[in-house]
Amino acid sequence: MHSKLLIAGFLLVTLNQCGSKHSGMGPVIPPVVADTSFTNPLLSSGPDPWVIQKDTNYYVTTTFGNKIAIYKTSKMSRLGSAPLTTVWTPPATGPYSKNIWAPELHYLSGKWYIYFAADDGSNSNHRIYALENSSEDPTKGNWEFKNKMNDPSDKWAIDASAFDYNGQLYLIWSGWPADVDVQQNIYIAKLSNPYTITGNRVAISTPDYPWEKIGAPPTVNEGPEILKSSAGRVFLTYSASGCWTDDYSIGLLSLKQGGDPMNPLDWTKSATPVFSKVPDNNAYAPGHNGFFKSRDGSEDWLIYHANSLPGQGCSDSRNVRIQKFSWNTDGMPNFGQPVKINVAIRKPAGE
Repeated sequence: MHSKLLIAGFLLVTLNQCGSKHSGMGPVIPPVVADTSFTNPLLSSGPDPWVIQKDTNYYVTTTFGNKIAIYKTSKMSRLGSAPLTTVWTPPATGPYSKNIWAPELHYLSGKWYIYFAADDGSNSNHRIYALENSSEDPTKGNWEFKNKMNDPSDKWAIDASAFDYNGQLYLIWSGWPADVDVQQNIYIAKLSNPYTITGNRVAISTPDYPWEKIGAPPTVNEGPEILKSSAGRVFLTYSASGCWTDDYSIGLLSLKQGGDPMNPLDWTKSATPVFSKVPDNNAYAPGHNGFFKSRDGSEDWLIYHANSLPGQGCSDSRNVRIQKFSWNTDGMPNFGQPVKINVAIRKPAGE
């Protein structure tokens, strides 16, 4: 019994000494783990994502339907925690009061512009409109309604995007050839300034291949976006087939080197989609994409929406995802396939 007490006392003194040594050293600090990855989706809801970078910030827009709002972030991998600022709400009634779709933010001629599609509550009246803001930061200042972006045909139009080519501004969009909802083409027209179309529209893509006609009618080409390579090549991505199907996918047009964007013959369409569904990766109906550079400018990245489950269609379940893409030796972009959700991906370089 006496020996047991001696052993217990020895252990107690030893533990106290260990405790005093530990407390003298301060708390144990776990090793730092580098924050190098993120997972898709970045936003659980966000149809029709668009991103533009200015200085050290990225500005992202998506379709909300009843307003236009901008996410602002310095790191695209942290878009999910970025503040969201509502910058414009439509009037209660009128031609651009309802169904605010696919707003895009552009910095042109020293000012910010937002192109968006809207109607009066009737889809057949969808047209494109422009807002203007002279503030340095598009989440601040005053957004003023500027103009209806119509060409002389004044037909149904959505999904506008602008780009500069050899000093000339152009607008591209998706529209009906007539006044009935049977087909959506990709159109282009010149701009005399960021908010005024000059001349007639020209169709540069129509749904031709079977993979562009799934879910028809209507047959669909929409969501056109311009991609320029470091070598000076010009490409146009677009989304094809009905967004209400799981087979909504991304197609590609290539402009002939030195070609005229207004000449349909100078554009070549890829015979197969360049980005399409991968059920094993929970990627259904990927489309309506945009592009951005990594923070350090060394990488090219794709932003797009997709559904995580089959049969979710054109709803708000479309979520925002990003992934890096590369370039083939022939100068063509290589988007690969949609990466799996909830799996770690290395962040854009510089983040």
